[in-house]
Amino acid sequence: MATTFVSETCVLLLLLLRSFRRFWTNKAPVGMEISPPPPGLEAAYETLFTTDCLNFLYELISTFDEAVDQILRLRVSRKADLDLSGKLPDFLESTRNIRNDSAWRVSPVPARLQRRHVDIGDVAPCDTQRFLKALQSTAQGIQVDFDDGNCPTFHNQIKGIHNVLLAVHGRLPDVPHISQAPVLMIRPRAWNMVEHNMMVESFLEARLWNTVFIWTQNKLLLPQGSIKATVLIENILAAFEMEEILYELREHSAGLNCGIWDYSASFINKFGHRRDFLLPDRSKYVNMEKYFLRTYMYLLVETCHRRAALATGGMAALLLPEDPNSNSYKTLMATVSRMKMLEIKAGVDGFMVYDLKLIQPMQELFQILTEGDNQLHKPVNHVKVTANDLLTMPLGGVTLYGLKYNIAVGVLFIHAWLSGKGHFYYKGQVEDSATAEISRSQVWQWIRHQASLEDEEKLVSRQLVSELTTEMLMEFWPTCSVRERQKFQTAADMFLEVVLRRDFPEFITSFLNQDHTFLSSQNTQHIKHAKL
Repeated sequence: MATTFVSETCVLLLLLLRSFRRFWTNKAPVGMEISPPPPGLEAAYETLFTTDCLNFLYELISTFDEAVDQILRLRVSRKADLDLSGKLPDFLESTRNIRNDSAWRVSPVPARLQRRHVDIGDVAPCDTQRFLKALQSTAQGIQVDFDDGNCPTFHNQIKGIHNVLLAVHGRLPDVPHISQAPVLMIRPRAWNMVEHNMMVESFLEARLWNTVFIWTQNKLLLPQGSIKATVLIENILAAFEMEEILYELREHSAGLNCGIWDYSASFINKFGHRRDFLLPDRSKYVNMEKYFLRTYMYLLVETCHRRAALATGGMAALLLPEDPNSNSYKTLMATVSRMKMLEIKAGVDGFMVYDLKLIQPMQELFQILTEGDNQLHKPVNHVKVTANDLLTMPLGGVTLYGLKYNIAVGVLFIHAWLSGKGHFYYKGQVEDSATAEISRSQVWQWIRHQASLEDEEKLVSRQLVSELTTEMLMEFWPTCSVRERQKFQTAADMFLEVVLRRDFPEFITSFLNQDHTFLSSQNTQHIKHAKL
């Protein structure tokens, strides 16, 4: 497992730093530029950016940069084809032979990855205190998150990677040896952020990942198959290619993962301009019990287990109150238990929680409902899931509460992003880029189709959304400094720019990461960190 972890850490360095091409250092290869260290992180910077590391990065970028760009162009081409033709996705005829071949299996994962009952999600490693608490916990694993729960400022990236390095080498205080701590599972940033990630749209992207893994293992003189990766099936197009994705990564697969919000948002991303795909209020009508999400989860579990791969579920985002005897604590615990029991009974081998207080209760739930390290031993129920099953939208409308909630999550996420944070707390749960993605997507779609509010005689319009956004800001004003008011106003303006556009920005994080407001805010953040 140590070898596997070291290989993942090196891959993390390669994949995360693909966009940091502006360096001023005599250690970098000719033609490679790297930015100066963030203030206060000079020592960490020097530790990470060794000559060997920079050469490694340079070779990786030189070898795969064009292939990654080609994959991104294929995404655009595929979306354009769906839009122009009006067609809907289906299981691929060209890869039927892979699906029909019952003989192949993915290679076994190491012993420590066989039991993944409860992992901790949204652990941005730049948040040293949460990272330490996660390492001290009894969870099976930690999602070391450079994606959904992390804001990719240069400071956060360098600090986060350095904290991972310290953890691996036993240089963090009061934490177990790496072999005894929860398994660190690195989640790099997404390809749409001009970098790699394990959320893919097609098996061709999985094939490229497999090539990257083989190349990396050869470079580092590691045994082939040392790197193991879980693929997030968080896109409706990828749902039709689960077996093909496992097949392409069969020597390096740690299974597939199903989540709710990025997957739901992908329907709007791909088909949002079609009224038939109007997604109802997520706060009232969208959960894993709904047919289109339930069949997606069933298909993922059945596909994984038929190929001897682990299937994992999404993250419980609710935050428990401090008093375990309070009625609110008991109510929230019952809610989380009911939804996670649904996933366990569907066959998942594990899932994530955000609140560390949920680790033990959810582990006990697995002990009650299952036997052994995972559910691979259970007979596979050959579920027949059709394209229509996956594409059937849930019934329901739009509520004023749901509209306000989505606006608040979108604005507050951008506010957090401008403050150098990738997630925040709101109304008793954690919100990150996944919930911000579904929130802004729904608001955009409801405006586009002038959806009716079911509890008021109003249509969702540009004017209504603008008024509700201003109303939300007024609620924050009394407790805000002048500077914070300005930041909230900027966040609200950026949110409205996203949702009022006729064209749909594919990812909110891409939009924000390239925005001059965010880029200039990083300089301010660097100055603050330097003063600490």
